[in-house]
Amino acid sequence: MKTLKNISILLLALMAVCACSDRPDNPQKVADAPDIYPDYAGVTIPAGIAPLNFSMKGDCERMDVTVKGQKGGELNANGSFANFDIDEWHDLLEQNKGADLAVTVCAKNDGQWVQYQDFTIHVSPYALDEWGLTYRRIAPGYEVYSHMGLYQRDLATFDEYEIIDNSRIPGQCVNCHSARQTDPEQFVFHVRGEHGATMFQQHGQREWLKAKNDLLGGSMVYPYWHPSGKYCAFSTNQTRQGFHVIADERIEVFDLSSDVFVYDPQTHEMLTDSLLSTPDWSENTPVFSPDGKTLYYMTCRQQDYPAHYKDEQYNLCKIAFDPETGRYGNQVDTVFNAVKMGKSLTWPRPSYDGKYILFTLMDYGYFSVWHKESDQWLLDLQTGEARPIDEINSPDADSFHNWNVNSHWVVFTSRREDGLYTQLFLTSVDDQGHFTKPFLLPQHNPKKYYGETLYSFNTPDFSKSKVDFDARSAAREIMSDERVQTRVK
Repeated sequence: MKTLKNISILLLALMAVCACSDRPDNPQKVADAPDIYPDYAGVTIPAGIAPLNFSMKGDCERMDVTVKGQKGGELNANGSFANFDIDEWHDLLEQNKGADLAVTVCAKNDGQWVQYQDFTIHVSPYALDEWGLTYRRIAPGYEVYSHMGLYQRDLATFDEYEIIDNSRIPGQCVNCHSARQTDPEQFVFHVRGEHGATMFQQHGQREWLKAKNDLLGGSMVYPYWHPSGKYCAFSTNQTRQGFHVIADERIEVFDLSSDVFVYDPQTHEMLTDSLLSTPDWSENTPVFSPDGKTLYYMTCRQQDYPAHYKDEQYNLCKIAFDPETGRYGNQVDTVFNAVKMGKSLTWPRPSYDGKYILFTLMDYGYFSVWHKESDQWLLDLQTGEARPIDEINSPDADSFHNWNVNSHWVVFTSRREDGLYTQLFLTSVDDQGHFTKPFLLPQHNPKKYYGETLYSFNTPDFSKSKVDFDARSAAREIMSDERVQTRVK
């Protein structure tokens, strides 16, 4: 028995040696760049990111990839795809902050090794101060809720965790999640369906608000926390959808009405104002400035829907807000006039350093995920100038986005890979407001993962730490229909 065991160990050792020995000895060198998936050539990444594993786009018997740091260090991956050791990867990136990594790719086909031209990856000096991302995963349909959920992902690894999945609450939709400046100690999301509610979790304490307040005429959606954590802004929307009969267009989403208000979680009061609840205009998607003294939102002249859906075009406006009293200013100002350009603005997001507002620009409407022409734009709050962010935009829908807390990283959704599924991309922003080439959210085996997944990613945000949420007890609370009543002030 002992002899058989020794033989088995020897055979395993020989197999490992043979596998490791399949390395390029004298590869044929070509002038072409390697055709890899995902396209990580020339991207800028934070030091703490998970390994940028990749494959050859086409058929490949084996790959051999070496990464060398400009400041030192080297690692190698050899196999069916570039699968880097996670600890070695993190050590290499930490050693090379602010420097380049040179990546040498060799691929074997028909027994012949080919070495391609090197490409570089830049390790940013800007830290990624968050633990990970939160997002919703949902089938890219629109007729029924289907299977969906809110999830979180550790950006240093490939680990994904459920926050809440609607398999626990059949027939319900979970959406509109938000944390206070990426800190999930104060966290909110909305449940839509028969057991609808708005969930507030603050410092481990959770409560469920009644989904609709009849005095508002709708639910509490599109939340955004005040930087103090004392308030949360919402809009209330009577949303409808219509379906196209043209091949390249699928769906339009519009609101029969929408208004903006600020909610006080301590008093359960909705702070409303006639300037933010007008009969002829639709106010939507409010966000606070980093100092908490300004409420930005988008507004559109109310149209006759669905007949005039292409006339649904939004501008960016603002109104003063006093955090001490919870009172609004007496004047609304237009910050960016998209309608004058024949366009519509959606999803305004101020950077936390107060320099910029990131938004999406499209032809009409505000559900940019369905608009192929939607692009990312940047408004400089110091100069008042706005520009399309050409360095990150693509020919397909570039939609929802959020900043990280130090305002040097942005996560956004895009359909650039296949035109069907929204996926998550990250990009870095320097002190002058220049963006780097976006990179697809890393996965352990990205070609397999993205090739086989049946879900779109949407509404991403950075998360300072892992969201501490008990999905099992939350599901029981949702189905119990015990709700806190809100008041309009």
